[in-house]
Amino acid sequence: MVEDARFEDGKESPLRLKALDADDLTVIAALVQDAVFPAAEMQWDRKARRFAVLLNRFRWEDAKNAPRHGHERVQSVLVFEDVMRVQSQGVDKSDPEMVFSLLSITFTPGEDGTGRIELTLAGDGAIAFEVEALEVILRDVTRPYGAPSGKAPSHPA
Repeated sequence: MVEDARFEDGKESPLRLKALDADDLTVIAALVQDAVFPAAEMQWDRKARRFAVLLNRFRWEDAKNAPRHGHERVQSVLVFEDVMRVQSQGVDKSDPEMVFSLLSITFTPGEDGTGRIELTLAGDGAIAFEVEALEVILRDVTRPYGAPSGKAPSHPA
């Protein structure tokens, strides 16, 4: 019998996940919710058709263990493959020190496997990708570290 992965399965191991369909993407979206990253850590390689961002993600998969060791973040690379076009709104690219907070990732399918991925950022910003096929990779690249705030992110109702 095959079981779906659970947050608890991540434990202390670095995450290495790939989304090839909308259901897979919802898992990655949940794991990167409330990740923060400076503008300088976003890169679109037009020739390779790849958009990547180095982000500091909250470790939602380990949040229940916070009473034992405190809330944690980890640096992760989030990569979008087969990107044909990138658009942004409310994103000031001229200030490399500007820090963005990722609220959600959504996918709207198009024809023949194409579609649109949208990153919604705090403060009414958004980054959208037109993709030939859905392929998103999330990979932790550092060891977890204590969240600077010491708290879990929260959103007022």
